Amino acid sequence: MATYRISGVWTGSGGVITHYAVHTVADTTKNTVTLASKTSKADAIRLVEQASNTVTTLVWNSTNKAWYHGEIVHVVGSGSSKYLRSKPDSSLTDNLDHLPNFSLIY
Repeated sequence: MATYRISGVWTGSGGVITHYAVHTVADTTKNTVTLASKTSKADAIRLVEQASNTVTTLVWNSTNKAWYHGEIVHVVGSGSSKYLRSKPDSSLTDNLDHLPNFSLIY
């Protein structure tokens, strides 16, 4: 069983998410993570679909100046229409669309 965090996204034309910034949790008791790995949408979906894995968002808390894990990430849809989604609630800070868009940094 492995634990992962998603801290950001890359988007293509039309704002569609193409890649995710995926971190491996190195120590669950201290919540330490590896550097982000740019992971394709398809590979991220496969990662989340593995029943032994746990994947959550990783969100920056500017008040505490620290990262914390957010919501569990799930795969929704079927076939070629699969995509990742966090808990559908009214909290925008931990939704995948509201994580930092690293496409804008380049």
